[in-house]
Amino acid sequence: MARLFFRRGQSAEAAPDAARELAVRARAMLGVDEDTTISISEIACGDPACGGAETVVLVMRPGRRTEAAKLLKPLSQVTDEDLREALVPLHDPAS
Repeated sequence: MARLFFRRGQSAEAAPDAARELAVRARAMLGVDEDTTISISEIACGDPACGGAETVVLVMRPGRRTEAAKLLKPLSQVTDEDLREALVPLHDPAS
């Protein structure tokens, strides 16, 4: 089971808003409708390359298995380019 990981202080308060904003951008990049759920989480990461936290994007389309993309950086450091690159394998060729 993954643990949610938010730093204490100001970034912990901003994390839910940052996740919501990132989900909106991911939805636009994937071109999915409101029937698709996109969840963004920051979790603790044991890999030294991610610096203690990684961002996980879950895409839940109706009638399909949940798909995931991982970014080896904290949510606050994810750029649009990072997100776009991580989402490439999740693009639906039918859309």
